[in-house]
Amino acid sequence: MHPHDTAPHTGELTVTTASLDAWRQVEEWAAEEGWNPGHGDTACFHPTDPAGFFVGSLDDRPVSAVSVVNYSAQFAFLGYYLVHPAHRRQGRGLATWRAAFPHADGRTVGLDAVPAQQATYRRAGFTAAYETLRYGGRPERPDGTASTPSGIVPVDASRLDPALLDGIAAYDLRCFPAERRAFLARWLTADGHTARVRLRDGRITGYGVIRAARDGHRIGPLFADTPGDAEALFDSLTAHLGPDDEVSLDIPEPRRDAQALATARGLTPRSHTIRMYTGPVPPVREEYTYGVTSLELG
Repeated sequence: MHPHDTAPHTGELTVTTASLDAWRQVEEWAAEEGWNPGHGDTACFHPTDPAGFFVGSLDDRPVSAVSVVNYSAQFAFLGYYLVHPAHRRQGRGLATWRAAFPHADGRTVGLDAVPAQQATYRRAGFTAAYETLRYGGRPERPDGTASTPSGIVPVDASRLDPALLDGIAAYDLRCFPAERRAFLARWLTADGHTARVRLRDGRITGYGVIRAARDGHRIGPLFADTPGDAEALFDSLTAHLGPDDEVSLDIPEPRRDAQALATARGLTPRSHTIRMYTGPVPPVREEYTYGVTSLELG
């Protein structure tokens, strides 16, 4: 399975799995494309499936990339489909895709497509599920909102409580198509990340993470039982930002409550992608999603 590409493949490309250090170059390409990666994303993403990050090289020089991260025996996510501008329309992307995609080994594969590539992915067997809107802006705090709403618990990055991690991972599994406890252990505690959990009567009713990015800050994920839980988490996560700091989050288009929250906090739509899949996706509580974790790894 591969995207349609009419450019010829010259046979000069060598596709190999990429080390964590090598993938930092791909993160720089993503930044140059305007994807606004978070600082340190590679250190969190790569260990999720080190065999799932691929680069195409010419004379040991990386020119193309794609990731195919296997989360479980049923589900994988594709991202970072990139070719350096100087090497586009020469079949480099297609060759890299062909070498990397078998890593999914029959799993359902998800991805977030930029609009210009939607038809390409459709020809490769992907089906559109919904649009994801990126909202951004300087977050506004409603009058009377406490900086730390009740029921909000900070995640101690220096000493993550295993019981709390277990609880967050269990909650996350209701919202994401695969178990990802090890990824969450990194994501919740990475440098520049701030994580908050919402508790009601001792039960987790949501959690969220905000991280510094190349431009402002990004929230993801933001999962919550109710709009009130999501509002409390959003306000707590953004409480430390200055008046000129911008924040962005990616919201599935069907989530009207999530869009209403972003609008109420002064954010506006900036861009959109299309979530696509190759096959059936394990059911999740879509109504809990107020912001996806990332567009690169789902």
